[in-house]
Amino acid sequence: MKKDNGLYWLLFAILVFIIDIASKFWILNNFSLFESVNLLPFFSITYVRNIGAAFSIFEGQRMMLAAIALIISAVILHMLYRNTRQQKLENFSLSLILGGALGNLFDRLYHGFVVDFLDVNFGDWHYPTFNIADCAICVGIGLFIFYSYKKPKKTV
Repeated sequence: MKKDNGLYWLLFAILVFIIDIASKFWILNNFSLFESVNLLPFFSITYVRNIGAAFSIFEGQRMMLAAIALIISAVILHMLYRNTRQQKLENFSLSLILGGALGNLFDRLYHGFVVDFLDVNFGDWHYPTFNIADCAICVGIGLFIFYSYKKPKKTV
């Protein structure tokens, strides 16, 4: 096993996972289903359950979504293993995706649904409620795409 690999960044993925799970258990212990607290005119904490994936697609396909999360997690672990520790932006983005994927996977397997609670709306427009894992996944994907365009091209 090579010593200088990106698996060092698993620590950050674990941190994302812990923060996500802690926030969801806080919601479960302090909110009733659909209870909402306005924090800003456009932002609320609202407890909802998502039995699908993003925007409730694949609703009710819990085991398929769990399998996809496991496959993606395995691919990310392999990528981190192949990377060097110094590939900071790529490893950071992969660890965000991994921590978020594992957070939502935990919810699906433990609760049978994903706990969502971050609620954004402007007037009549309402964005689907999401959670910290979703934020980590989206930011991670965005950074990974940015990194993919930024990294130097290999010449043959």
